[in-house]
Amino acid sequence: MVTDRMVPLKDLSLHIRDWQPAAPKTDAPFFLLVHGLSSNARTWDMVAEQLNAAGYRAVAVDQRGHGLSDKPDHGYDFETISGDLYQLIQVLGFERLVIAGQSWGGNVLLDFGVRYPHAAEQLIFVDGGFLHLNGRGTWEQISKELRPPELDGLPRQLLEKGIADSHPLWAPAGIEATLENMETLPDGTVRRRLSIDNHMKILRAMYEQPTPDLYPRLNEPVLICVALDGSAWAEQKKVQVSAAAAMIPEAKVVWFEHTAHDIHVERPTDLAQEMLSFITQHPAPQR
Repeated sequence: MVTDRMVPLKDLSLHIRDWQPAAPKTDAPFFLLVHGLSSNARTWDMVAEQLNAAGYRAVAVDQRGHGLSDKPDHGYDFETISGDLYQLIQVLGFERLVIAGQSWGGNVLLDFGVRYPHAAEQLIFVDGGFLHLNGRGTWEQISKELRPPELDGLPRQLLEKGIADSHPLWAPAGIEATLENMETLPDGTVRRRLSIDNHMKILRAMYEQPTPDLYPRLNEPVLICVALDGSAWAEQKKVQVSAAAAMIPEAKVVWFEHTAHDIHVERPTDLAQEMLSFITQHPAPQR
């Protein structure tokens, strides 16, 4: 069963979706699920259901500026975002914890793992965590290449069709969850939940993140799940992932061939199985 609620923190409130298992697994860690840039907690629904069925509690969070969480015009640097997650963990009272982050969420976990060693037992990077934007060009190039399109005012039905056409393998629940990246207005059009200004602040923080310098400073075992779709960018990812795996003290890489960036939406069952297998085979180091 899943419940939705707002969790007050020091300077804002975050929205979470909380799956409580009917038959909890004894002495099991909790899963905290962190979405990517301009995404939302509901994109983790199908993975969370799999974890829940296996007896694990799973909580997915709308990060600052996203989904139903508060949307201040500041605090989109990694220090503040990681601090939000740490506060959330403290408020929820998690003692044993596994954290998974997709795309930008993976890079958030990279920063989090360095700032808050031993806060989690394992970290799971889902097609993220290894993203090294300043290795792809200048900020001027990156800011133009990765600036999000103007979608405000687009009919929701047209956006839904575009997502379905682009991702024919996605289940209807995955399409519906992705549509929640946008707010649907009374006239049937959509509006971004994360403003483009705040999106660009996060993108700039990603560009400035010294990603390779952080890998050796991680203390927890790391699972890196990588989507390969046959594109030129997929070939660059192989290089970045290999470098990350070589520098992280304990890392396992799983390649998801012929899979879109949103592994958690396209292949939720396979991803959940890899996550559960990893935490069993790679326990946290003794403290």
